[in-house]
Amino acid sequence: MSVNTGHGLPFLPGYTFRDATKSAFHRPQTLTYRNGYALPRRPTVGIGQTPLLSEQLIQQEISELSIETPDITYCSSSHNKTSDFIPAHVAFDKKVLRFYGYFQEDVLYSAEERYRVRPVIIYYYLEDDSMCINEPPVENSGLSQGKLIKRQRLPKNERGEHYHWKDLNLGMDLEVYGVNYHVTQCDAHTQEFMESEGIVLNEPESIPVDPYITHRNKPQPSFITPSNFDELHQFLTMDRKVLRFFALWDNADTLYGETRPVTIQYYLVDDTVEIREVHAPNSGRDAFPILMRRQRLPKRMREASDPFPRCVLEVSSQEVDEYYSPKDFQVGETVKLLGRRFLLYDCDGFTKAYFQKNYPDVEIKPKEGPKKVPPYNGFGSLEDSLQNCLSLVPEPPKKNMIKMLENDQKVLRYVATLDSQNPQDEGRRFILSYFLSDDMISIFEKPTRNSGIIGGKFLEKTRIPKPGSTVENPEFYSPADFAVGATIEVFSHRFVLTDADHYVLKYLESVSDQIPCKTLDSLRQRLGIHQDKGTAADQNGTLV
Repeated sequence: MSVNTGHGLPFLPGYTFRDATKSAFHRPQTLTYRNGYALPRRPTVGIGQTPLLSEQLIQQEISELSIETPDITYCSSSHNKTSDFIPAHVAFDKKVLRFYGYFQEDVLYSAEERYRVRPVIIYYYLEDDSMCINEPPVENSGLSQGKLIKRQRLPKNERGEHYHWKDLNLGMDLEVYGVNYHVTQCDAHTQEFMESEGIVLNEPESIPVDPYITHRNKPQPSFITPSNFDELHQFLTMDRKVLRFFALWDNADTLYGETRPVTIQYYLVDDTVEIREVHAPNSGRDAFPILMRRQRLPKRMREASDPFPRCVLEVSSQEVDEYYSPKDFQVGETVKLLGRRFLLYDCDGFTKAYFQKNYPDVEIKPKEGPKKVPPYNGFGSLEDSLQNCLSLVPEPPKKNMIKMLENDQKVLRYVATLDSQNPQDEGRRFILSYFLSDDMISIFEKPTRNSGIIGGKFLEKTRIPKPGSTVENPEFYSPADFAVGATIEVFSHRFVLTDADHYVLKYLESVSDQIPCKTLDSLRQRLGIHQDKGTAADQNGTLV
């Protein structure tokens, strides 16, 4: 019978008592942090418990080392510092050894091959000594390839030992779960790591050639004239390659007919054609994906097969003289398929590259349908009104953010007078400001005492089109048009520029390649007069 050493009583119901002096009732921690890494904590020894033998030995060694003093000191104390402890899962994190090899798979009940040579890649993860084996997939091989053995510690023998990186070398046989993998090569990182650990690698070997692949490459003997068309070669080279054309189905001749957008797909692997409708949201039509199923389309029938009931029976190759080929689909032309007319107006990038390589004489010119935009109604800017035509929920037009940041708070200011037949407009002075960040213009009228006209803002910031420009393609004023003495027409008001700021001349000279010489000469002449007389501008270049 076990005895409670704390109280001297047996471990029986009614003989155990709660420790009244216990104050900590939390669950003890199982992990501790050392140099920033989480490590398992060894259990502590409670009151009245005997520590483990390993802990007693460790404590004894620590006490002996603390008492013992070295007789000879070989170096200073600064060199005796131990390096920081780094766990293995941190030191070898994302460090993988990669070996190349192969294994032979026996083939039964085949007269053409007895075995297959299947190459593999062996990965060894240093952080936890686990391994995985992958087979590179080969297209159209018919074999289940990819990951052969998932990542795990591979058994080495029946005694429970596992493979270690010290057991791996070139030219060795790696037996895993009854399969013998022969290691042939490794990458540069693996070779550098193994040599740094003192392991001499054997000479790399080459993977033997599969005899069945060699047999397939040899031309088969034939006693008849070989065919120029090889269906197997077409399947291997043209599989999953499709030519896609964007077309318009002209169905306006029928009752309630219209023009519908479709997509014509030509499959190069078997020369079949498929037509799909392009459905728009809220069109009121059922979303049938396929207008015409995938099939070979006859282009020209034989004369002897005219009375053939094609509407009842399927058309075989004996009744068809020629089928449609890729050269029959040219962008910009109308193609008649099964009695329907399709206008090809564009194609994708792969189709353009295919035609440039195989049919260089065929010129592809995509035709874009005309975009119908309603005329500008005069409300808001032209860009804002255009957004209502492009989407149901209009978004603000995109702005040139680089130009706005570079020309922020840069304003060209001019003095202007109003050119009017009304004698009351004489003597009115205006400040015309051109904002370089967004190419907008604002006009401010300077108040004149006893004139009877209230000064202030005359025109909000806006873009001003030149007279004679169309509403659809307007041409706006720019700093190149603002010469001293020039007349600017602003919404049926004519302004004559009489003066400018010194900053205007400084900025226009920095971009003189974009400004006419006439504009620069007029500014230089006018500002030169101001420097002599000092009537229109002060020394800081501010208009007064």
